[in-house]
Amino acid sequence: MPRPGPEAVDALRRIELFAGLGEEELGWLAVAGKPVTLADGEVLFEDGQRAEHFYVLLAGELLISKMIGGRTEVVARHSADAVAAVPSAATPGAEPEKPVAAHQFTGELPMLAGGGYVARGTAVGATELLAYDQETFLEMIVRCPRVCRVLLPVLAWRIRSYELQAGRRALLDGLGSLAAGLAHELNNPTAALVQAARELGESVRELAGSAVRWGRLATDDEDVRLGRLAERARAAKRPLGPFDTDRTTDALAEVLAAHGVPGADETAAVLVEGGVCPDDLDRFADQVRTSALPAAVEWLAQGLRAEALVADVAETSGRISMLVRDTKAYTNLDRAPERAVDLTEGLDATLSMHAARLGNVQVRRDYAPDLPPVTAYPSELNQVWSNLIDNAVDAMDGAGVLRIGTRRSGRYAVVEIRDDGRGIPADAIGMLFQPFFTTKDIGKGTGLGLHLSHGIVTTRHRGTISVTSAPGDTCFTVCLPVE
Repeated sequence: MPRPGPEAVDALRRIELFAGLGEEELGWLAVAGKPVTLADGEVLFEDGQRAEHFYVLLAGELLISKMIGGRTEVVARHSADAVAAVPSAATPGAEPEKPVAAHQFTGELPMLAGGGYVARGTAVGATELLAYDQETFLEMIVRCPRVCRVLLPVLAWRIRSYELQAGRRALLDGLGSLAAGLAHELNNPTAALVQAARELGESVRELAGSAVRWGRLATDDEDVRLGRLAERARAAKRPLGPFDTDRTTDALAEVLAAHGVPGADETAAVLVEGGVCPDDLDRFADQVRTSALPAAVEWLAQGLRAEALVADVAETSGRISMLVRDTKAYTNLDRAPERAVDLTEGLDATLSMHAARLGNVQVRRDYAPDLPPVTAYPSELNQVWSNLIDNAVDAMDGAGVLRIGTRRSGRYAVVEIRDDGRGIPADAIGMLFQPFFTTKDIGKGTGLGLHLSHGIVTTRHRGTISVTSAPGDTCFTVCLPVE
């Protein structure tokens, strides 16, 4: 990565969004951003254009405008030279004072939501910006989580301001929840990812040194034996409870100490996590020279530690990928053509795809034989069934009875998905369909599934979705018009 000049870093240091960041973070931001220069009147983005960049304003001004009622109205004006306004008494219903930081960046709403820009951005005078694409913008949040302290209040201000100007309360409330929920959901996995990546860098350096030391000392036979010990450890690795972990760690520490290996306690803890068995290590120690054993144990411990950290990085990265994927699904509904859909076919296809996930769950179908087809987007309805079935399986902890029924009720086709799991708390029923609300354990749900399902059923298909719940009997009911 090229080294940024001091002028670029100084320019970013004056941006409130990046206040408090270290030199390394500012240097990365300076290099990762793409410089954009606009002449007076040049358009940066159009209303409705697919959002591809988050912009930081370094110099000049941006006029944000929108066509409303056949005429162009100014929505906002961003100036790189803005200063804090003098606080004034709040008037009920009045637009809140614009924070300075809201002048300094734009494009975060559509970047988070995955949609298009909600207005046109035009340069006023010579204007300079830095552009960050979506991948880099998300990486910015991961690398520099402190930016959320400025980003989220500005998001809240923009949402309130747009509500008052355009009357789009429902949409913007959703965007506000999306932004807050995204920051909340990203907090734990990104912190874990940053920590694991930092430790992995240290581990790789230590592993390289231990590999050199072991390579100088080891005979071919000793190297083969150590490789076999590492393979057995990987094959035997499994989660241990606290008692078994302590007992195995003590046993390994005794083996290491008996053979004169320094740092026995600390090394034993790493070996236990990597799956090394005390008996296997004891046999190996008897098969190598005493002078080579410490280097062998060091290489083994560093290798297993690096593998564990790589697994941690993969797991947390997968969690972030799932969140981004769910967010994309939340904001970009399928646009496949409508057609006549047999609901039972869609339900059966969804159950078939979830066969492995169902495990010990018994499925009981009760389909009405005369249920008429509905005009629908089939893949979207299948997504609804998937979400509801997944939630039911989770509620039953992988074992129970899942009942799926269909019937005709007036002008509606009705689908009921019922489980005998633990039920939903009464105080959570009213919030189930809100974005990012989840009753699942931390890390097990994004809170978008039911909200997305609600939008598919009610907005896309003009139907209804409701839920009733008690311990041992939870039922989601979807009604879709057939006429």
